[in-house]
Amino acid sequence: MKRHQNEAPRHQTTARAKPSHVLILLSVFSFACGGIGGPNGTQHATQTAADSADHVMFGMHTIITNLGVKSADLESDTAYMYEQVGRTELKNVKLIFFSAAGVQQSVLTSNEGTYLIRTGTMEARGNVVVVKTDGSRLTTTILRYDQTQNKVSTDQPYTYDSADKHIQGVGFVTDPSLTNITTNRIRGTGGGFTLPGQ
Repeated sequence: MKRHQNEAPRHQTTARAKPSHVLILLSVFSFACGGIGGPNGTQHATQTAADSADHVMFGMHTIITNLGVKSADLESDTAYMYEQVGRTELKNVKLIFFSAAGVQQSVLTSNEGTYLIRTGTMEARGNVVVVKTDGSRLTTTILRYDQTQNKVSTDQPYTYDSADKHIQGVGFVTDPSLTNITTNRIRGTGGGFTLPGQ
């Protein structure tokens, strides 16, 4: 396994180097769990990712651009990078969205995620929360971001709360500012969303 903590990747990613004892602790943890395999030959997901990744980075920061304009900042505590397929598995994700004018629109956090460099898409999973600059808050279990279309979407149940709204639904498509939302099976109090074409 190769771990390059100080090597700058080719896609505008930076990483803060951690002390060498972090790698030692990871090795001790793997040994305590019986090496790569757990009980009955199973493998822990984190160990599998670490053992097969081309690079393991701590404190990753990636600037995501669209046609030369920054659209988001992607941060992760730990990133497992697979160069051949252009995939990065992320732990403890923070994704900050910006408008074309460079104004921050919202901040997404999640337990984990998958970023596909070649397609510019990311899937956030586990305790996904999106908070707008006005304090409005959206929660769900899975959220997908398409960089080229500048859209976020899910097919899972979600909850949206703002100063005057409490809305629940299943599945939606919207922009990162959560302004124009197309959604299904909506219910709630304080009125609904302003939907495109209505």
